[in-house]
Amino acid sequence: MNLRAGRLKRGMEDEAAEFTSSLTFDHHIFEADVDCNIAHTTMLAHEGIIPEEVADKIIEALETLREEGVEALDMDPSVEDIHMAVENYVTARIGEEAGFMHTGKSRNDQVATDLRLALREKIKLISHELLDFIDRIAEMALEHTGTVMVGYTHLQHAQPTTLAHHLMAYAHSLKRDYERLQDTLKRIDINPLGSAAMTTTTFPINRELTTELLGFSDYMRNSMDAVSARDFIAEAIFDLSVLAVNLSRISEEMILWSTYEFGMIEIPDEFSSTSSIMPQKKNPDVAEIARAKTSTVQGALFSVLGIMKALPYTYNRDLQEITPHLWRATDTALSMIRVVRGMLLGIRVNRDRALELAGANFATATDLADILVRERGIPFRVAHRIVGRLVTRAIADGLGPSDIDSEYLDEVSLEVTGKRLELDQELVRRALDPLENVRMRMVPGGPAPEMVRAAIDDIRAFVESERTT
Repeated sequence: MNLRAGRLKRGMEDEAAEFTSSLTFDHHIFEADVDCNIAHTTMLAHEGIIPEEVADKIIEALETLREEGVEALDMDPSVEDIHMAVENYVTARIGEEAGFMHTGKSRNDQVATDLRLALREKIKLISHELLDFIDRIAEMALEHTGTVMVGYTHLQHAQPTTLAHHLMAYAHSLKRDYERLQDTLKRIDINPLGSAAMTTTTFPINRELTTELLGFSDYMRNSMDAVSARDFIAEAIFDLSVLAVNLSRISEEMILWSTYEFGMIEIPDEFSSTSSIMPQKKNPDVAEIARAKTSTVQGALFSVLGIMKALPYTYNRDLQEITPHLWRATDTALSMIRVVRGMLLGIRVNRDRALELAGANFATATDLADILVRERGIPFRVAHRIVGRLVTRAIADGLGPSDIDSEYLDEVSLEVTGKRLELDQELVRRALDPLENVRMRMVPGGPAPEMVRAAIDDIRAFVESERTT
């Protein structure tokens, strides 16, 4: 069927037809388009707008097309888009009566509906994968509540923590990513169908019925907004951009921790490669590609915002160019979740090296300052100066945390305050011991094993509740 045959004297030039065609990426909305047409046709028959026997023929042809798949369609660029390809398929099967399926409907509200249906399913799939990742991180964390490691600020040794505590930071950031997507789903899950080109239709259509048939929670209240709104796409891609950033941060730490200098983990062979010239190399290629693909998702966001900027209401063909960026973002984010999950869950942890780093470079110094406040009642800033000077002097003397005793602390305190502290040696030892350092942090959200286990229980309960809703 030539859509242009009525108004235009000549068909579109071949290169222009290919340039404007959306068929190369319309396969993403194939099933949604079939569902949309079935729902609309069902409603037309229900309201007596088209004959029921005609509706039955159309729906039967559409059901057959669903079974045969998108491969059954004529995907020549001259067809323009998936909507016309589907209509042409139905026409080829039942004749001109297929044209009734477009009664009271435009490609404008149809594509808007298809995009929401298809994106809704993509977001649900991504959300399912995210919940699984969060749950499996929590399961992994249970194995490492006693695996002490050093935590970093400014990528410098900061304080001792545990691998479980660190893993749960990943879990909580991904939980927020999941929650953002669920909130965005509320704005995706609204039905534009029935808005037609921009001012609805004179046919007495039933928008409540199509909303129910397509499983939407509501229908859009303004037809001009309905056909031109793509902010739900920008919002979804923003959510995926933040998710990709969080996955990139996990990947970056896998890269760092697997280096010889850190030596805390080994990335599984299945997520590594080697050098074409250096036979000793084990390169974290998957983590590096995941890190890079973050920019693909972010690029999609900025492209979509750029296309939307200053577009007049209502429908403009520019909007067609948004969808390739959307599908690229959803597909990239989904693959990132899967590969980063596989990589992280398969790492081999060097517990001895992790503990060695936690006990080095005075990462326990904060607890020594806290001991001075608790035991001697001095202001924290004074304690901070004493311990800071102690670290500077110890480094100059070639001493490590395990070499510090109460006498050495008193020498420094005399230098800073003119007074001895006379702390019990056992208190000094415990303050500088990374294992004790972690155990004493019994504040909710902290690294003490009991606190981490409580956090694990909470997040696994969250995952379970989301899976059952």
